[in-house]
Amino acid sequence: MYKLFIRPFLFLFDPEKIHYITFSLIRFLCKVPLMALIFRSIYKIEDKRLERTLFGITFKNPVGLAAGFDKNAVLFNELANFGFGFIEIGTVTPLGQEGNPKKRLFRLKDDTGIINRMGFNNDGLEIVIQQLKKNKGKLIIGGNIGKNTQTSSEHYTKDYELCFKGLHPFVDYFVLNVSCPNVGSHAKLNDKSYLIELISAIQKLNNQEIIQKPILLKIAPDLNTNQLDEIIELVAETNIDGVIASNTSITRNNLKASDRLLKEIGNGGLSGQPIKELSTKVIRYLAQNSNKAFPIIGVGGIHSAQDALDKIDAGADLVQIYTGFIYEGPGLIKKINKALLTN
Repeated sequence: MYKLFIRPFLFLFDPEKIHYITFSLIRFLCKVPLMALIFRSIYKIEDKRLERTLFGITFKNPVGLAAGFDKNAVLFNELANFGFGFIEIGTVTPLGQEGNPKKRLFRLKDDTGIINRMGFNNDGLEIVIQQLKKNKGKLIIGGNIGKNTQTSSEHYTKDYELCFKGLHPFVDYFVLNVSCPNVGSHAKLNDKSYLIELISAIQKLNNQEIIQKPILLKIAPDLNTNQLDEIIELVAETNIDGVIASNTSITRNNLKASDRLLKEIGNGGLSGQPIKELSTKVIRYLAQNSNKAFPIIGVGGIHSAQDALDKIDAGADLVQIYTGFIYEGPGLIKKINKALLTN
């Protein structure tokens, strides 16, 4: 029903505008008596066999919503009705910011993909905290954090620290987003020596808390083997809790979209089916070459149950969807969980 009727209608509109219209619609429907219950009866699967325990957290199922969809933590309670095992909010920066100029979100329909250059647009730490205070405890929440665009290089770490301290009471795990291609000074955020400095600073804050929260690093799918080896070394040196593989890609390989269209769109991060194999390859390399020394959350191009199984077979412990959720609808979550029970 979603792909036959709902998606064609949604795709008639500008991607960013319809995103917020859809948010309002979901929020409205979940306030209608019994609708939330109906959504849960359709999409949720409750089965102990789906549970996964990682870094001290028990997830009801291994299918999560990736960061970027609910940036400002305004819809996580409603999204829980669709069967997710966890939801990652953000990327959150200390101060609210508009992000990059519009138009900045583009569908590649023939490729079942999306290009975005949003630029960490969000309402800022304080507003997100107020939203998270409304958490009804339905599922695990991750906090994806980053730096403000205008922050000078000597204060990058301070931005991450502010977000960590502010969100600590309200999220179950943290993700250091250092791999988004749509923010400035991308190079420094991928420098190993700086990452050690950043991770150490956040871990120091974490150790001061009564309850420590897991900290993960989100990496790009475009890293070469030498860079991936550095990630493995980095995890070993810092004892960070895990890795999310992967973020969006700057590649434009083997796309059906015309060169003219891609030129009109311009720069941005590519997500969806076109980066499926790229992401899975990164997961497999990390898992094999580290002897599965740390947890991996696999994301990138999951549009079917088999795509999710492929990520897990490659070494992912949990998976996240975003573009697949847009193209395939909420039924994708149930399909993945059903496949996991029968696989």
